[in-house]
Amino acid sequence: MTNIWEIGTDIGGTFTDIIAIRRDTSETRIAKVPSRPHAPVQAMLEAIEAVGLRRSDVKRFIHGTTRITNAIVEERLPKIALIATKGFEDVLEIARYRRRDLYRLDIAPKAKSLVPREMCFALDERLDHEGQVLKPLAEAEIERLIAWLKETGVESVAVSLLHAYANPVHEQMLAERLKAIVPYVSLSHEINPEAREYERTSSTAFNAAAMPIAVEYLSELEERLPIGAGLQVFHSAGAMIPISAVKRRPLVMAMSGPAAGVAASVSIARQLKKSRVLTFDMGGTTTDVCLIVDGQAEMADGKMLGDRPLRQPMLAVHSIGAGGGSIVRAGAGGLTVGPESAGSEPGPACYGRGGTKPTITDANALLGYLNPETKLGDRIGIDVDAAARVIEPIAQGLGLSLTETALGIIRVANATMARALRRVTVERGIDGRDCTLLAFGGGGPMHAAGLAELYGITEIVVPAASSAFSALGCLTADFSFLQQQTLRVALDGIDLTRVTQRIEALGEQTVVPLLANAIPRDSIQIELVALMRYAAQADAIPVPFTMPLDVDRLRQDFLVKHRELFGYATNESCVIESVRAQARQPSTTEVSRPTTVLRAKAAPKRRCSFDGALDVMTDVIDRSAMTSVVIGPAIIEDAWSTVVLPAQWQATPDSNGNLYLAKVAS
Repeated sequence: MTNIWEIGTDIGGTFTDIIAIRRDTSETRIAKVPSRPHAPVQAMLEAIEAVGLRRSDVKRFIHGTTRITNAIVEERLPKIALIATKGFEDVLEIARYRRRDLYRLDIAPKAKSLVPREMCFALDERLDHEGQVLKPLAEAEIERLIAWLKETGVESVAVSLLHAYANPVHEQMLAERLKAIVPYVSLSHEINPEAREYERTSSTAFNAAAMPIAVEYLSELEERLPIGAGLQVFHSAGAMIPISAVKRRPLVMAMSGPAAGVAASVSIARQLKKSRVLTFDMGGTTTDVCLIVDGQAEMADGKMLGDRPLRQPMLAVHSIGAGGGSIVRAGAGGLTVGPESAGSEPGPACYGRGGTKPTITDANALLGYLNPETKLGDRIGIDVDAAARVIEPIAQGLGLSLTETALGIIRVANATMARALRRVTVERGIDGRDCTLLAFGGGGPMHAAGLAELYGITEIVVPAASSAFSALGCLTADFSFLQQQTLRVALDGIDLTRVTQRIEALGEQTVVPLLANAIPRDSIQIELVALMRYAAQADAIPVPFTMPLDVDRLRQDFLVKHRELFGYATNESCVIESVRAQARQPSTTEVSRPTTVLRAKAAPKRRCSFDGALDVMTDVIDRSAMTSVVIGPAIIEDAWSTVVLPAQWQATPDSNGNLYLAKVAS
């Protein structure tokens, strides 16, 4: 029987993870293959083969990836042009007059503009802030632009005209004329229909740079895995979206891989009734953390990417360059880890694929945490001697033993990751010690106890299928599309009829991609959030609301939220800056225990080293066979991941395959 398997895939910088589920029998298969940075589609097809399936077996295929983000950060971008209103063509060069690190004396040079100055075209047209046409877009201007584009031979164009978010008429005129001239056109009123010219233009330029890459990549996937509407992409706001929508707005994929792990974490947090959860996703290249409160993940309006603003609604995932493959260096200031990574080619030295630089994974191998007798997924062996060879020069330079150096590397890595946890807790008024740490990814369970010890967290959950948890998130998330648009209306004297019409129109826009994917209209929910601020403030805070719009209720909810975040609220005039609408078809799939998982071939004991306990004969436990509490020190293994359980910690399994780690009561 063909077309019966549903597949979730997470394309990481080091590994491509896959989880396949057969709904009629609940059979689950997991695999992990090395990523192919220059051939990601091939890696996905190899992953399908790794779980013993053929392409014809696949009914639905959802994947998350950071391919677009990586291309932008590494500046592997096509030639693009910017079309802006006359007088505003230098907006990307001027940027914002502020420094990221106010007190740093060694000021970093300003990020290079995504669009070279000579590729910026000034169009003589003008709208006011309400969208009224002050100077119409003349035919002669359009002809002048077309002639210039033909001369430059540009592949992709970003169109960002002043106040187009209030009235897109001129951008729409250009789009109609340019589609026969330029293969790819990004319009600011579609990409980011919000005020603040620099951020909107930067986001549109990002999208224009990403379009050729995304279309080529997704078209190849459609050709090699022809399953029609069953082929979907995970987006940065934590849900699935059809490929057709992504081709026009590839920016929605910017953080799709990490977002998938958060989506699965939300499902687990709700199942386990945990009110505050910190996600800890340690992969081969990065570590990603996010805060979940009362079953809802924190959202952000965007992020800085290569010191440039990318403004899109997305899950508030904080990423740092400290993954298993992060390269370790020793300098005058001591040890540092990352952000440079060994990636999948060649990878850490202990993988035996030609790696010559020490990494966090090499330190873990040297400490005995990784099983040298088996291969990761029957593909990659662990060469402890190779790990020792690359760490030896650092140990000699520090005057320490190999074991002491490896423990030092782990301490530095954990301290780096603890700082990331503080970013999403303490800096948002949350005491991280009151949170449950949800550890997943290839390295998360290995570092979870050490990180919790350092941060003061007392409870850890390691979910079933933890090493492929982000891939699992692709299968458990809602089908959804969202859009955010500027309103800038004061609640005092609000034109309720006009505002209601604009909100309802925005909501219906978000429904269109779902209807195009044959999702019934009566199964779609529309969720609304107002981004609100006081009239004299610059930044807005999210306040959920429902229709019909109750202005008094919205005002009170804003005051409550403001008091929660900042400790005070006043009766000053408040403003709806923007409205976010999200159409979703809720998922009925829950995170469940995999039924088919390869078992690690573990020896009953091996020598490991921990802080305060070197070269200890340590129990090695087969995770899939665990039925009772395990007291540390111990190593708990399956085919794809390792849980390091230090002394004074215990691990307790539940019926769904989750592990609960907690300090042993003294």
